[in-house]
Amino acid sequence: MAGIAGPCSSGVLFRAREAGGSINGASMAQFDGLRQVESMHMPVNGNKSNGFAFTSAPKCRTIKAMASPTVSAPKREKDPKKRTVITGMGLVSVFGSDIDTFYNNLLEGESGITLIDRFDASNFSVRFAGQIRDFSSKGYIDGKNDRRLDDCWRYGIVAGKKALEDANLGPQVLETMDRTRIGVIVGTGMGGLTAFSAGVESLIQKGYKKISPFFIPYSITNMGSALLAIDTGLMGPNYSISTACATANYCFYAAANHIRRGEADIMVVGGTEAAVMPTGVGGFIACRALSQRNDEPHRASRPWDKDRDGFVMGEGAGVLVMESLESALNRGAPIIAEYLGGAVTCDAHHMTDPRSDGLGVSSCITKSLEDAGVSPEEVNYVNAHATSTLAGDLAEFSAIKKVFKDTSEIKINGTKSMIGHGLGAAGGLEAIATIKAINTGWLHPTINQDNLEPAVTIDTVPNVKKQHEVNVAISNSFGFGGHNSVVVFSPFSP
Repeated sequence: MAGIAGPCSSGVLFRAREAGGSINGASMAQFDGLRQVESMHMPVNGNKSNGFAFTSAPKCRTIKAMASPTVSAPKREKDPKKRTVITGMGLVSVFGSDIDTFYNNLLEGESGITLIDRFDASNFSVRFAGQIRDFSSKGYIDGKNDRRLDDCWRYGIVAGKKALEDANLGPQVLETMDRTRIGVIVGTGMGGLTAFSAGVESLIQKGYKKISPFFIPYSITNMGSALLAIDTGLMGPNYSISTACATANYCFYAAANHIRRGEADIMVVGGTEAAVMPTGVGGFIACRALSQRNDEPHRASRPWDKDRDGFVMGEGAGVLVMESLESALNRGAPIIAEYLGGAVTCDAHHMTDPRSDGLGVSSCITKSLEDAGVSPEEVNYVNAHATSTLAGDLAEFSAIKKVFKDTSEIKINGTKSMIGHGLGAAGGLEAIATIKAINTGWLHPTINQDNLEPAVTIDTVPNVKKQHEVNVAISNSFGFGGHNSVVVFSPFSP
């Protein structure tokens, strides 16, 4: 939902009611990003834009939309050709590229947020992020290509190949399979941002003849899926999705539907992002959505805490191997968890603001449960989008409360409190965290919970991990433009 994500719905823009302005829209408070600076008069009948940062949000239109009443108990998919299981996982993260190391750091409440040293950020108003260090693609990308590639594609290729390895689908095994039945959907919110910035810089400083021939190929957002397929020979459905910070969940949803429709047996799916560079950081500073806690970077990302002041940028890649149950059983694949269903919706409201009625998010959660054949009472864990923005955190929480009437058994947590906001990769990394919670029976904490918002009445696993047997879990991702996405996972049960 716009306004729920960090960059993707940062809560940068507030409605008149939220800002203390008059209810009829005659006036609204003006915000310098997350901080109110003055009030400005707005014509009652005028909705003219004052620029990106101060565009007023139109009133939520009354939309007749509600969840279909559940007449009988929901039924989960039984057909092994359509049931979708997770058989492999791969990632690149601020905690490295090993799944167990990644999750153990999360369980211990370690923060991966540090001062930026990839470029000189000393003159930037925000000088910290979840920056990846000591990344190596050795064994996954040959040296020549590795030097040319944007980090966005390096992260995605390594995470994708690691996921294939985890699923016992190494190069020798793939050679024996029908690769027209194996597809790739690895999306990104920003694409090859470093490649794009370098191309523009060459154009301005040296002229068009000095632009690299790789400028366009390594900038466009479909290249993550394309390069992974070229390297592995996977000839099934292949494209990318770019829905800002909802990207990876959209990819999971699309991939599962390819399997359900019989168009593929296996899909390699997730998100990748590498925006911790001058253009990326500078651009989000311009949106005025980032935390400015430069003196305490590790304490900056604090979902649901009263003292939160914006999100923290992150980066990386998270990829799953999704496979029909029939295919997984036939080849004796390790089954890690089951994907039960998902949903995508749009707020149809504003570029960055959330709907005040929360309909976009609550309907997305409800539709995901319907698709999964799950009742709300079965869900006992929510990996929340929780970006640490003023408006977004509470808007998401309100939507969760609308769907789940009894939250006494539910726990929610915010992975971004430790790794920052991975933008298009966020849903991929958080899906892995969700599945590890299912596998281990331990939920990672939401760190920096020092002064919890009184309205947040569900257990957020504050500061210390908790043991919790997950029955059904949902993972939320929302993005600029009002893109909402929810996916549903559970332990695998034959």
